[in-house]
Amino acid sequence: MISKKTKYGLKALIYLARQNEQGPILIADLARDENIPKKFLEAILLALKNSGILQSRKGKGGGYYLGRSPKLITMGQAIRVMEGPLAPVPCVSETAYAECTECGNEYTCGIRLVMKDVRDAIAQILDNTTLADVLDRIDHAERSENNVIDFCI
Repeated sequence: MISKKTKYGLKALIYLARQNEQGPILIADLARDENIPKKFLEAILLALKNSGILQSRKGKGGGYYLGRSPKLITMGQAIRVMEGPLAPVPCVSETAYAECTECGNEYTCGIRLVMKDVRDAIAQILDNTTLADVLDRIDHAERSENNVIDFCI
């Protein structure tokens, strides 16, 4: 399960991706439009900025914006910034490996073998889904929903 911090961070990134051509977005506007507590959002955006996913501009016309194209930012990159490793247990993590103290032999540990598959499946999806892909999926879902509503009328 992802944390509230991660959910808010992803909502903010999707919002910024949708507004990408409009320049920097004020934190107050993003917080209001996405219903995210402003103080919490400030900390999230700072972490995303420090990772290079976001950039900011100060002063008049300032705010936050994506540091690169939505086609180049993956959900996996964003989630790792906010949550840390994707692995459900440290002994299968590629970015924060830690030996499992409970296992006699981690190469034959059934839990590790299954959790590695879980990590690989999660990473496969998140590392191959960009913010642009998410926007496309949202647009498709909205069109489908409108078609269902039209059909029912």
